[in-house]
Amino acid sequence: MLTRRTFLAAVAAAASAGPTAWAQTSAPALPLQNLGLEHLDIIVPDPAASAKFYTRIFKSALHQQPLRDSVRYFILLGDLPADRQVGYIAIGAANGRPPSIGHYCTLAKVYDRAGMAKQLEAAGFPGVRGAGGLGMWPDPDGIDLQLFQPPAGLVTAAVPSTLEAQKDGLVAPLGVDHVLLLVNDIDKSLPYYRLVYGDGVIGKREGDRLWLNLEKSTRIGLEKVKEGMPRIGHYAIKVAPFDRPAVLSRLRELGSKVLSSADEPEVLRFQDPDGIVVELRPTSAR
Repeated sequence: MLTRRTFLAAVAAAASAGPTAWAQTSAPALPLQNLGLEHLDIIVPDPAASAKFYTRIFKSALHQQPLRDSVRYFILLGDLPADRQVGYIAIGAANGRPPSIGHYCTLAKVYDRAGMAKQLEAAGFPGVRGAGGLGMWPDPDGIDLQLFQPPAGLVTAAVPSTLEAQKDGLVAPLGVDHVLLLVNDIDKSLPYYRLVYGDGVIGKREGDRLWLNLEKSTRIGLEKVKEGMPRIGHYAIKVAPFDRPAVLSRLRELGSKVLSSADEPEVLRFQDPDGIVVELRPTSAR
């Protein structure tokens, strides 16, 4: 079976070999045949402290990977199978940047890097940012999308963490539900998202928010940015039904700010210690 390591090696080889080595296909690279959201990345001043916080919220394994002069941590959003096909929250060092959700990742049935760059640039949109076979794809507002094609899942370099953390989480995660992207103008952003994901994903507007419905019951929300807000407003995790009073008590114990969810009573919203907004969405919430 092809592993994530051999996939990434193939990516690197394709990138060094030139644009035609990545994908030999006559089909357009866009819109993507998306397979849903897979993971997201948060950047914080102290990744170890952040990992310790999340292990007290989520009933989940913690993995880690050395990364330059620091350690990157991974909160798994489910059990880790043999093929490592599991979603996750990656926690990395901010290195002086404000704490934020750095990027989100979508799986695609086929990721034609060169063809995608050609189509986006021909339409007047930014191409790939960064060297190598993967890179990031910024939208017109600079919001970074990362793409993988199967096999994806947890990076093979990540191993069970040796961090001394109190692993007594209360909520069982079941994968990413959605990310909320904050853009300057929804209508002006839509041509980009139509090109990348196709007309079929465009959902309904709920007030000032427009939903893009991806595969595996995952979603991207588009909303007009307000001054001083990060470009990715929050992320939401699908979870098994949980003991709300117990989780509220734990959040207060950890000094986390609980946010109003009067519009969706089953959902629990809070800020982590670095101000990143998280939603816990029980499977019964949709």
